[in-house]
Amino acid sequence: MAASSLLPAMLLLLLCLLLSPQGCSTRYDPTWESLDSRPLPTWFDEVKFGIFIHWGVFSVPSFGSEWFWWYWQKEKRPSYVEFMETNYPPGFSYEDFGPLFTAEFFDANQWAAILKASGAKYVVLTSKHHEGFTLWGSKYSWNWNAVNVGPKRDIVAELATSIRNRTDLHFGLYHSLFEWFNPLFLYDASNVFKTRQFPTAKSLPELYEIVTKYQPEILWSDGNGNAPDTYWNSTGFLAWLYNDSPVRDTVVTNDRWGVGSICKHGGYYTCSDRYNPGHLLPHKWENCMTIDKRSWGYRRNTQLSDYLTIEELQLVETVSCGGNLLMNIGPTHDGRIDVIFQERLRQMGVWLSVNGEAIYGTKPWRTQNDSLIHYFVVCFFLQVKLIGHKGQLKWVSLGEKGMTVAVPQLTPNQLPCQWGWTLQLTNVN
Repeated sequence: MAASSLLPAMLLLLLCLLLSPQGCSTRYDPTWESLDSRPLPTWFDEVKFGIFIHWGVFSVPSFGSEWFWWYWQKEKRPSYVEFMETNYPPGFSYEDFGPLFTAEFFDANQWAAILKASGAKYVVLTSKHHEGFTLWGSKYSWNWNAVNVGPKRDIVAELATSIRNRTDLHFGLYHSLFEWFNPLFLYDASNVFKTRQFPTAKSLPELYEIVTKYQPEILWSDGNGNAPDTYWNSTGFLAWLYNDSPVRDTVVTNDRWGVGSICKHGGYYTCSDRYNPGHLLPHKWENCMTIDKRSWGYRRNTQLSDYLTIEELQLVETVSCGGNLLMNIGPTHDGRIDVIFQERLRQMGVWLSVNGEAIYGTKPWRTQNDSLIHYFVVCFFLQVKLIGHKGQLKWVSLGEKGMTVAVPQLTPNQLPCQWGWTLQLTNVN
């Protein structure tokens, strides 16, 4: 091609770079068809394991569930009503818990060290749950945020800074679209969501605020309040997020953007809490689950049997089926990560320090589950070794039925790790 014919193309490219902050990169329309065509940023599939943190005013009563306010005031569940009548004076409101959310022991650097030791590669903090209390000083949540009430600290900013300065974890934020008892939301609900006072004045401005101010790499939406995505203007917001936001190139989103969107639209799929299909899916997915079997928030009334053991945390099963594991912990109202959660996190970190190459950056094998064995492509086979143990293992081919591997007889002290072991197969065909 002649040099003169390249000139118009070069001028067009230069014009794109001058007029658009992204150059000539793809722009997305505010429709699900367009938004769903955006490729998922590659980092998310590679990291495999993250930590969810549910923390808020619900951590003060720390009884029953993070849905404490709803179960007490709306459903009036007897155990919650009795708990309040027994332990608090008449007339005590949920808002009165706000000043008691003190966070005096919250040390973002300590949290960052604990999360790093778990082997997790991303973290998602509840910036606002369904109670409406924001962990940053939102100008759209006057006098019901952590800067004005309780800790009088910007929790989101402190944790984001520590995570970014002291770890290699990607920082993410959870945000609830709806709020149980917000008068604007209740007004819209009474009008069958034909009015849009709440998303216009509250929910959408908060989303723009946290993205612009804290630049999260994961935006974990939740709580549609039985309203459609058109009420929330989800497609309009996501178009801005993907086209013009400061995290447009790296941000990952989930599928909870209004009735009908879950497991159908958005970035990766969550489908339901504790979702674990047990087989390979054609779309990237995440298993968000809790160490405490009954609650996402911290509970003072837990029993030891309420906590999942390290063997029950489903990392291997989830990753072998193409998913990421988002494992939840619930800190205390004063800012501590309870020792039972710390133990599980550090146990996971110890296991990953030996077996991480069979988790991070892997692709699912053609068979996902065979009894107690889960398969990944670690590299390719002919040689077999036990990761963390020196030497190669003897094996016998069974043709189409697979292979038999002779596992060495090791004492507990000789085992590479305590809870599970990985066979590495090289030169697979």
